[in-house]
Amino acid sequence: MPRTSAPILLLAALSLAAPLSLATKPQAPTLDLDTPAGTMAAMRKIQCSLNDGEPVTYYWHGNMYSRVAGEPDRLLFKVAGMNVRQCRSVSDPEKGAGYRLVSREILLYLDPRTGEVARTWNNPWTGEEVEVLHVANDPVNSTAWTIGRDGQPASWRGSIQGDRWWMTSTIPLFYTNPLAGDYQRYVGGVYHATEMFNFMGDLDGLVDGRLATAPTQVGWVRMSSWLPWMQMSGRDGLVYFHTAGVKLGAWDELPAVMKDEIAANYPEYREPPPLDDERPNETSWTYFMKKVTPKPIGRHR
Repeated sequence: MPRTSAPILLLAALSLAAPLSLATKPQAPTLDLDTPAGTMAAMRKIQCSLNDGEPVTYYWHGNMYSRVAGEPDRLLFKVAGMNVRQCRSVSDPEKGAGYRLVSREILLYLDPRTGEVARTWNNPWTGEEVEVLHVANDPVNSTAWTIGRDGQPASWRGSIQGDRWWMTSTIPLFYTNPLAGDYQRYVGGVYHATEMFNFMGDLDGLVDGRLATAPTQVGWVRMSSWLPWMQMSGRDGLVYFHTAGVKLGAWDELPAVMKDEIAANYPEYREPPPLDDERPNETSWTYFMKKVTPKPIGRHR
């Protein structure tokens, strides 16, 4: 037999075997983003996991600045945040299938020079030293349904370019500040802020039905009034945050400064709230009310 026959026979055998192997190999399930069910599954993969009770942790960091008319913006703090969460499946006869997300989140204010957790802050506008109150919101929960508030089925509202996806979410906020009284419609005292999110990731990780969670990057920007612990007493101006982060592979991937602070002061933040958590959501303002006793200013007449 010529020396070239063996390779030819081998190639022939492989060509015969190939269709059989391809026919028996199961195809990976793919989420169809053009359907409400596919959209809901993709959104759940971004937010948490398709597996009920599987913890997921987001981490982000960046800077916090001031903005006052007539002066340059100031870098006030570096910031580092985390949110530990999990989901469970829910259903409703009118809203359809959905998921309930339960979470806790922390935002730490860090010294812009040392990166250490700030305990006090010298207010450059008032000259006072004040105690820093970090964000520790527990819980921060939400529910998503196949049929939205507008009565329409869920639809994919993100963008896809090549092998990448991304989406933006802008949330304007304007409501009575819970630290204020009942007459704020007349004298002011509303909470005015805007939250701006960007989520993005690889398309394959999002639509691959074998993956319970989608690797995701996140950008978070927030503009708001002065924080209450800054004791600005109604001065003109605002603060804004500019951060970016990622969904971690595991809680232990958090940086040491965050894990050390949680171990010392917030041990419950190692885990998300229980899946049946029905407590009202905590905000920076309601948390402040629990931690600080108000002090009147000026004279009453």
